[in-house]
Parts: sequence; structure tokens; C-alpha cells
Amino acid sequence: MHITYDTKGICAVKIDFDIEEGKVYNLKFHNGCDGNHKGLAKLVEGMPAEEVAKRLRGVTCGPRTSSCPDQLAQALEGYLKKQN
Repeated sequence: MHITYDTKGICAVKIDFDIEEGKVYNLKFHNGCDGNHKGLAKLVEGMPAEEVAKRLRGVTCGPRTSSCPDQLAQALEGYLKKQN
């Protein structure tokens, strides 16, 4: 299943990713810190969505209350909530 998530309060304006058998694939952030996003995408590739959300929830960026990893966690939590 392909998911597009519109972010809030961060540099990236949206996140695209796929969920297959409960795992995250093809993560792509639009705008923001390209190198960090590529690194994050490689780290979470094939990981269970629930584990990614658990690890990344609450990460902040500078003075912001959220971050790209935190927004990914929120997107995944939204997906997981709909599945239950």
C-alpha cells in the first residue's frame, strides 16, 4: 500500500512510503535535508512499521517540537491505527 503524508511544522512538506506486510519500503521525503532523509530511508527500509514509529516518535529538530523522523512516526501510527 502506498501512503502519502502531508507533514506539519517541519522543512519536508510531505512523506511518501510503501507498507508491505507491515514493513516500510521506499521512504521518500520531499524538501528538507536530503542526506539525512536518504540515511533515514536506508535505516528503516524493511523494518516493521510499528518498530519504526516506536523508535522515532518524539524526536525534535532544533527549536521545533517535531522533526522529519517524528512526522514519519506519526504517519505510521495513523496507518497502524486504521489497520486495527
